[in-house]
Amino acid sequence: MILLINTQVHENYGAHDWDGEGECPQHWKMKGGNDYKIVDVRLNIDYQGIVDMLRPGLESDSVGYREHIVGWVLLEDGYLTSFEKSQLERDGKIVYPAEIIKYSDLWLNVGAE
Repeated sequence: MILLINTQVHENYGAHDWDGEGECPQHWKMKGGNDYKIVDVRLNIDYQGIVDMLRPGLESDSVGYREHIVGWVLLEDGYLTSFEKSQLERDGKIVYPAEIIKYSDLWLNVGAE
């Protein structure tokens, strides 16, 4: 199975000309988002726990850029995101795939599965 995590990116256009003094001007605009595929996920596990464990590495919050998780879904192996499908239709190949994270690799840093 694939656990697909979707994010939303915002860019602060007010930070572009900011000199670093005082408060940064706020002019946030949505700039799309990213898809992260956690592959080889087992059934009947704590999917929200996986999302929460990955959250610090996927989310970002600075004066000029924010990326936050907006949702996740469990999907069949082989699933293509809409962006991947559009690349296939337009170019015949996927040049910019969703980032792949192996489920088994998540446990390398915590010691055991």
